[in-house]
Amino acid sequence: MKYAIVIPDGCADEPQEALGGRTPLQAAHLPAMDAVAAAGVVGRANHTPEQLPPGSDTANLSLLGYDPLEHYTGRAPLEAAAQGIALGPHDWAVRCNLVTIEDQQMRDFTAGHISTPEAAALVQTLQQHLGSSSVQFYAGVSYRNLLVVRGSAGQEPFSRDTQTTPPHDLTDKSVIDAYPRGPGSDLLNQLMSDSIRLFAEHPVNVARRQ
Repeated sequence: MKYAIVIPDGCADEPQEALGGRTPLQAAHLPAMDAVAAAGVVGRANHTPEQLPPGSDTANLSLLGYDPLEHYTGRAPLEAAAQGIALGPHDWAVRCNLVTIEDQQMRDFTAGHISTPEAAALVQTLQQHLGSSSVQFYAGVSYRNLLVVRGSAGQEPFSRDTQTTPPHDLTDKSVIDAYPRGPGSDLLNQLMSDSIRLFAEHPVNVARRQ
């Protein structure tokens, strides 16, 4: 038997005053979804252990039958595997999101839903100027890209004490207190600082500003 799992991730949204306190999902005309719900069984389940941050990566592992407490890695290693990027036992994959920051405020965690070709050109510039045998950038889809930092026994680049903040948690908030902290954070902060310089007058950004 085969199953189709349809996950309308995040579609519930928040209640909106303009919709009379309803969410966009509540206000939307959805005859197909209504028919499926009426013909099926409706229930509730919590797929996010209290010890882990609530997010798509955590919940999807659970939906597919994997215990997040045992298998949770964050998004980047899963995306690296999907791209066929080999990771050694001491290598770390990190999400390398393209974002829009103005006046130290996170204006858009998707960089205006940047196109994949535009993002690939920016990531290629990062690899050309900042990449090395131990620091490697990989283009993904739109703003979602990867940084792989190679390590070795006794010299892992990060640890579980390294702290980062998902950009989508900072929408319209200051980023000043959200920079990486802990082991390896100096490298991440330097790469982000260097990217600002490289992207300032990059042809992709010049064209997008026009």
